Amino acid sequence: MAKASARHILVPNEDNCNNLKAEIEAGADFAKVAKKHSQCPSGKQGGALGEFSPGQMVKEFDEVVFSGEVGQVLGPVKTQFGYHLIEVTSRTE
Repeated sequence: MAKASARHILVPNEDNCNNLKAEIEAGADFAKVAKKHSQCPSGKQGGALGEFSPGQMVKEFDEVVFSGEVGQVLGPVKTQFGYHLIEVTSRTE
């Protein structure tokens, strides 16, 4: 079964999400940005979510993690929780 590891940053609105993505693309450290801005408890670990399989996360999140490019900052991705920036750190098929 496929598995992936990812980290994310959760914020309440799309503008905030886009601004943080621009910061990261300009060289800011993903983990530091997550610690400072993410509203998810995983922010304390730099946004790290550990390893999971399809179906363990909400549908919108899963679709990006299991189809997006590994190592790229993906998003904004809207879910019931808010807006996410997602970085897939590894994936096995």
